[in-house]
Amino acid sequence: MTRTILVVEDESTLRETLVDALEIEGFRALGAPDGRQAILRFRAEKPDLILLDLMLPELSGVEVCRIIRAESAAPIIMLTAKDGEVDKVVGLELGADDYVTKPFSLRELTARIRAIFRRAEQASAGPAQPMIDLGHVRIDLAGHRLLRNGEPVALKPKAFELLAFLVRNPGQVFTRDQLLERVWGYDYAGETRTVDVHVHWLRAELEEDPGSPRFIQTVRGTGYVFRRD
Repeated sequence: MTRTILVVEDESTLRETLVDALEIEGFRALGAPDGRQAILRFRAEKPDLILLDLMLPELSGVEVCRIIRAESAAPIIMLTAKDGEVDKVVGLELGADDYVTKPFSLRELTARIRAIFRRAEQASAGPAQPMIDLGHVRIDLAGHRLLRNGEPVALKPKAFELLAFLVRNPGQVFTRDQLLERVWGYDYAGETRTVDVHVHWLRAELEEDPGSPRFIQTVRGTGYVFRRD
């Protein structure tokens, strides 16, 4: 099945280069020059992945990411000329799956795209998983849902992937670097703070007292562990 990728980039030369390069790699690639066109093309074409520039005319990449994430779980890779931690955290908070700082190589970008698709295929091909009952919270691994008091909780896709990984490995302690590799991928160039941010979100939804977590516990000097008891 040919995957469709939407390239949202206002710099025409870069946008056309990316579209051409992705087509050569076997993808179906579409371009959008600004935020408003991005939303229109996204809704019309329903792409499998979005490459999204942070700095855009009409609507910013931040606004586009927020709108897309409210409507779809399709992976989003942010393209940014900035390398500051604040920009990275903002993208992650909005639900972006990865980010690439300009200038980047087409080889690196293609590797990240394929890694995201590969992880999605592995997750969908895995054996059926039971519903994990934690009392007031239930984790539906097969349906990629978190239910609290019977009501669905809106979790960012990467946050649920982290939760699912920890749940499938109860009692095992993982370092932040290990979690980055297992959940975000070996080629992810992010910082370990990314893991802490996602754990913070998960605790806010899972724990009755996030300040004294019962399920996702910190192992001082090492990382995190999921415990059911």
